[in-house]
Amino acid sequence: MQSLAKKYAQEAQAINQTRSGDLTDNTVIMILSETFSDPTRVPGVSFSLDPIPNIRNIKNTTTSGLMLSPGYGGGTANIEYQALTGLNLANFNDSLIVPYQQLVPNQNNPYSFNQIWMEKYGKNASTAVHPFQQSMYLRNINYRKFGFSYLYTLDSKIPLEHTGCIDRSPYVSDSEAYQSILDLLDKQQDSKSSQFLQLITMQNHMPYADYYDNNEFSDANISEDLSDGERWNINAYTKGINWTDQETADFLNQLDQIDKPITVIFYGDHLPGIYDTADMDKNNKTVLHETDYFIWSNSVSPSHDTKVNPITTAYTSSNYFMPLAAEHMNAKVSPYLAMLTELQQEVPAMSRVIGTNGGIGQGKATYLDHAGNNIKATALSAKAKRLLKDYKLVQYDQTVGKNYLEDLDFTQVP
Repeated sequence: MQSLAKKYAQEAQAINQTRSGDLTDNTVIMILSETFSDPTRVPGVSFSLDPIPNIRNIKNTTTSGLMLSPGYGGGTANIEYQALTGLNLANFNDSLIVPYQQLVPNQNNPYSFNQIWMEKYGKNASTAVHPFQQSMYLRNINYRKFGFSYLYTLDSKIPLEHTGCIDRSPYVSDSEAYQSILDLLDKQQDSKSSQFLQLITMQNHMPYADYYDNNEFSDANISEDLSDGERWNINAYTKGINWTDQETADFLNQLDQIDKPITVIFYGDHLPGIYDTADMDKNNKTVLHETDYFIWSNSVSPSHDTKVNPITTAYTSSNYFMPLAAEHMNAKVSPYLAMLTELQQEVPAMSRVIGTNGGIGQGKATYLDHAGNNIKATALSAKAKRLLKDYKLVQYDQTVGKNYLEDLDFTQVP
């Protein structure tokens, strides 16, 4: 582990020679948007109206692409775990199904990326918001383990103030969830310090019912060969993400008015498990595990209007979001982020793809190239195999090993 730490310290030094900023120069807001994905990418689903015109435009103008999700129809906490830690379920034994329930509660000092901000600005520099119950996936325990100063939920000791819903939906709307984040930005008194804010939304969680008034997507659905039940679910879901599209654009416009550098990492965690017809075709397995993501910076951030090479960002997985954000922000990296940066170049997306609806269970390790094609593990380049071996050693050390890397400055950004 000493040799590995030294190796990637040198790689970090090489990367950092061309980088002028720090991750902590920006407030970073990581948004897990529940089930957000473009329904028009699903085979057999078509609409005469674009349900996500705003986010489609955002994706065209900033760093963006598709994310390979381990789950279909569920498994939110696993995608979230990968994004916060940089670790990947594909490296674990199949007996480890949900790290949030089986692993993190038993760890003494698990590493997560919010700690980068805490090291510079103190324990109050990272806060989380989830407009649901705090015990879901043991988040109340895990977020304390990660060092978040507070997890605001519907039932936290200091509960969320913004809990409104759209029409008859039982879930807190995205606009209300975004307002909770804006409140946290307003509470930051020191204009020179930044934060890491984590948001897990609920608006588009299953089930999908007749929640919304004036659903224009019922008439705009021109798909063929769908059952009435499947069509109904798709129409209801699509109206929900159309609301998300509008609410997210409004949120980014408000961030543009704030005189502080802010970068947003936005991603859908998994597709909803409603595409019965497409799911019957085994050829659609990968596409039903691909959601949308983008990394965006507001107008006062030096990385405003930055778009990292679309060839390298077209496909990724949630464990790579922080190294991609560092590249987007031209920010210096730690040895750990340097390793993930190199790995993403060789293995752009990787995941334990779980085929069953529900997103929790055992699955096959899947690797994608820059064009989104599946790569067999045996067909990976020699460099990719070496990087994967190093990655697995790091993951073992950080989770069930002796955590030697903690004392070797492996996660420290110079």
